Amino acid sequence: MTSQSSSITTSPSNLEPYSGLDLIATAVLIVDRNLRLMHANAAAENLFAFSRKNAVGMPLSRVFQDDGPDNGVFAMLGQVVGNESGFSESSLTLHLPTGSTLHCSCLATPVDAEMVVVEFQPLDQHLKIAREEKLFEQQKLNRELIRNLAHEIKNPLGGIRGAAQLLERELPDEALLEYTQVIVKEVDRLRALMDRLLTPHHLPKIEPVNIHEVLEYVRSVVVAEFPETLSIKRDYDTSLPEILADREQLIQAILNIARNAAQSTAGSGTIRFQTRVARQVTIVRERHRLALEIRICDAGPGVPEHLKDTIFYPLVTGRDGGTGIGLSLAQNFINRHAGVIEFESAPGNTQFIVLLPVRPPGLSQTARSQA
Repeated sequence: MTSQSSSITTSPSNLEPYSGLDLIATAVLIVDRNLRLMHANAAAENLFAFSRKNAVGMPLSRVFQDDGPDNGVFAMLGQVVGNESGFSESSLTLHLPTGSTLHCSCLATPVDAEMVVVEFQPLDQHLKIAREEKLFEQQKLNRELIRNLAHEIKNPLGGIRGAAQLLERELPDEALLEYTQVIVKEVDRLRALMDRLLTPHHLPKIEPVNIHEVLEYVRSVVVAEFPETLSIKRDYDTSLPEILADREQLIQAILNIARNAAQSTAGSGTIRFQTRVARQVTIVRERHRLALEIRICDAGPGVPEHLKDTIFYPLVTGRDGGTGIGLSLAQNFINRHAGVIEFESAPGNTQFIVLLPVRPPGLSQTARSQA
């Protein structure tokens, strides 16, 4: 147990109205010397699954239980109250009344002899933030790789196409034209692919966008590709606000995910589009009061285990005939809007989750516009 000083400055005179604590991404509890709850911020409500309105005044043991009398959080908080010195613990196991278990780090700081501020950080959240940071860094490398690759491939394609057309004029046997036509068609296909790789590098056109209009457009496109065998069910929260975004980029990102879902089920069965509001969301260490959550769910075989860490890398695909570009571009477009794409995958139940923060109008220019 080591003494620590908290990043939160709190005194009895400024505990009301507690509004500043809701801006903190970590779960914060304020308890008295008897370990009764005085206040909890919004992140603590989400983490411990209770209503602070009903929980204020109850013993902390009603919020969670720990693993032991000697090294548990209650024993350490008792020492904080008695000695008026803080503690930090990197790994604690807490048991909630709901039956679930949390693995957290904990930082406790006494404000005075009567009050202690306790901060909790779920260990899985540390891992999530680390994954997101790694993904954002990888996206930067991906964009540079794609740009260089596209230019290097596209430059000689014009020469190959021209040479094939010249050769076609000189061939003595018309039966051989089939082979030059293959060359021309494959060159055109590769040039189209390179154009797709280069198109993300324009600045986004930011305007108010209704996410359900985007989803309905994507739905019409995907159903048109598999009209007889595929259906898309919708589960929308129609109260969601508009967001400031590039509509075309959102369409392309959602379309790439939805096409992947359709192709994973061989174009048959049912895909589900779901929208919800997400509150107090942290994306790469940035806290957002409000975000849109879009889930695209399918009953396909799921993401192969060996691809789960690299599924958003360019040219990585688990499907025969796939280019490995769709999900990389989708993540790139969503990153530009300060959002992220995550996924949960198991055979028969795969969900790609798009999180897009809702920003005030004055912050619209913060949408990422990486070239």
